[in-house]
Amino acid sequence: MISEETIHDLIAQAITARGNSYSPYSHYQVGAALLSEDGQVTLGCNIENAAYTPTNCAERTAFFKAVSEGIRSFQAIAVVGSPAGKEITQFAYPCGVCRQVMMEFCNPAEFQIIVAKSQEEYVCLTLDQFLPNGFGPDNLGPFDSQEE
Repeated sequence: MISEETIHDLIAQAITARGNSYSPYSHYQVGAALLSEDGQVTLGCNIENAAYTPTNCAERTAFFKAVSEGIRSFQAIAVVGSPAGKEITQFAYPCGVCRQVMMEFCNPAEFQIIVAKSQEEYVCLTLDQFLPNGFGPDNLGPFDSQEE
């Protein structure tokens, strides 16, 4: 478990990351702060696209940035979101695709997802709680190209 101080810091960084959102279509800004096992924080924001399907969520932006820099082990992520120009008044829960990306890189029983309205008002659950019975690398079992 991460400390209350770390949770508050991650939420503050996610709020900062929200300010970098590129959301000209939905006008819904999301920020994420991803904490690695070694204490590094990687920020992400949602990045929209006129074709819609190439749009990338804040959570995946943070994961892809971290992984592209060689980081592969994570403790927690804080996520905040709300309409552009508005105070954060709602919880912005990760979508199913983001939860699946988390399954690829995180221990579902230990990885903490913090969804916040502010540093004082947040929900903190494990990936297992957000994605019960999720499918991840462990489901594939050992791979041996010699077996048939």
